[in-house]
Amino acid sequence: MHVTAIIAAGGRGARFGSDRPKQLLALGGRPILQHSVEAFVRSDRMAEIIVALPPDLAANPPAYLRGTIKPIHIVDGGARRQDSVANAFARVSAATELIAIHDAARPMVSADLIARTIDAAAEYGAAIAALQATDTVKRGNADRVIVDTLPRGEIYLAQTPQVFRTGVLRDALALARTSADATDEAMLAEEAGHHVRLVEGDSRNMKITTPADLEMVERTFAGASTTVRIGNGYDLHRLVAGRPLILGGVTIPFEKGLDGHSDADAVCHAVTDAMLGAIGAGDIGRHFPDTDPEWKGANSIVLLMRAAEIVRNAGYAVGNIDVVVIAQRPKLVPHIDAMRANLAKAIGIDASQVSVKGKTNEGVDSMGTGDAIAVHAVALVSRR
Repeated sequence: MHVTAIIAAGGRGARFGSDRPKQLLALGGRPILQHSVEAFVRSDRMAEIIVALPPDLAANPPAYLRGTIKPIHIVDGGARRQDSVANAFARVSAATELIAIHDAARPMVSADLIARTIDAAAEYGAAIAALQATDTVKRGNADRVIVDTLPRGEIYLAQTPQVFRTGVLRDALALARTSADATDEAMLAEEAGHHVRLVEGDSRNMKITTPADLEMVERTFAGASTTVRIGNGYDLHRLVAGRPLILGGVTIPFEKGLDGHSDADAVCHAVTDAMLGAIGAGDIGRHFPDTDPEWKGANSIVLLMRAAEIVRNAGYAVGNIDVVVIAQRPKLVPHIDAMRANLAKAIGIDASQVSVKGKTNEGVDSMGTGDAIAVHAVALVSRR
């Protein structure tokens, strides 16, 4: 099914008490918003993502919302949550069948929770992640006196994602135009007459509302990062006449090109090997053998994208890539930034997480005599 995610990040976080929107505050060295968006970028269930931001931020969105492996659309947030969601809903593509709405302030959402909520909404029309109450629940009055005790077996604490068929959300948002502030879209869907299914939530999927919440999520986040792994990649190709020289997805003007079964992009090949090696998944030859005619003349950026998908499916995220290209000629400096951008887009990370350096071999060996180009690459990945 075609699923679109709406990330509600249009608020100013007034209750947090910061001079910056809370979704821009750092968690584990990166903005809270980046964590939340990347969870949906990594999900293999998502086709596209729409992020509602405060208007001034929407006019100049951060770099991590650009150049990702899935399309991200930016819209202005509204005065209320339902206004932000309505603005995002107006950008949803006609092909969309399900819409997953998620609070930007819940950066610890898991791929499993996203998938389970989508599956329930596909079957029932609407579903939300929620935690069943475990404590005894009291209802009190304005004087903080207990009025009655509620049956905790019937009490659930709503989370996000909340997923709806497109028609269900359309009905809910039609009510939003005339209703008072709604705390979530499920409330509007209920008022519109739709049944909403409850999906078992995740206690780690906490919402950051106060500084104390951020401290708790920081501790949980630090404990969740349990595995960091490093992979090395290496590739070398001979330079021959009659072939284009392609490095990092960039075609570089030169009288020779690299010889190989695919387009012989040694940069992409080395990075692919480094990422696959980091997760113990073999090398490029195992996944894209040069004995297979399917890969004859293949675009190595596409192979790199497939390798990045293998890494994500194994439960890892790429932290950074470092590449050294050893070539006597041509000069690579004019093409470095384009290479970094291409590699970052293929992997699904920001260009700031990719380094590419060019070195000569001081006239020594085949690289130094201009007969070959070699590439070394290192990939850092982490599992959460």
